Amino acid sequence: MDAILERISTYGVGILITLLVTAVVYYIGSLLVDAIVRKTLHTTRRKWHAKDVEKRQKTLSALFRNLWRTLVIATAALFIFQLLFPDVSLAPLFASAGIIGVALGFGAQSLVKDFISGMFIISENQYRVGDVIDIDGFSGTVERIGARSTVIRDADGNVHYFPNGMVQHVINKTMDYGIARFSLSLPPASDLEQIIEIIDTTGKKLADEMKWKNKIIEPPAFTSVTDFTASAVTIAIAGKTMPSDQWAVASEMRQRLLAAFEKHKIDLTAAPAKK
Repeated sequence: MDAILERISTYGVGILITLLVTAVVYYIGSLLVDAIVRKTLHTTRRKWHAKDVEKRQKTLSALFRNLWRTLVIATAALFIFQLLFPDVSLAPLFASAGIIGVALGFGAQSLVKDFISGMFIISENQYRVGDVIDIDGFSGTVERIGARSTVIRDADGNVHYFPNGMVQHVINKTMDYGIARFSLSLPPASDLEQIIEIIDTTGKKLADEMKWKNKIIEPPAFTSVTDFTASAVTIAIAGKTMPSDQWAVASEMRQRLLAAFEKHKIDLTAAPAKK
């Protein structure tokens, strides 16, 4: 113990400088990682939407920041260890770690699988931080993509952890663009031509407004008659939107159609609307 205290007093300045340099490199390196990722994505992904670039940037920045910070801290810890314990050789320790690692590898195959799967998920851009996805019937917003697991938060605020190795089928609802789609049930005696005109006009007005025109790629409009029975005629309405905006656009379109139908005295009470 006295020897360690003596070395701390002898190399205290060197250790302090090492910690300061580590802190600076840790912080500046993280900023550089963000800047390099941002520059690279804006240079190579010009055809992507701004939201897609932002999500990809957050995902890659988080991954490379973690790698950089781990490397910096490990290097600083190794340097300080050598200052305090110069007579201790780390070579046998690394050799033992290699042997132990081989032994543990057979019992940690799932961890290796999770790590490799995570790398493929990120490199193939299957989903990004901020995307809304479905995994095994669970839907939510991606909060983190780690080396071992993916974390999503559902609409109720619940957080779900999925090992990357078990992710077999993913539905990404916010990749490139979204579709604001919903159905509307009408009484069989409805004037479809009038209703279609109201729907298309309402969609165009919505897409022209300043608040919505940057969210809508193609205005919501009538697409088809999807079903009819003796009690109702069901029609489909759909429009193309920016990623993640389809739900807001669909909700706003529903509200405006209700107001437009009321204005034109179109009765919908004979047939309940489908969700």
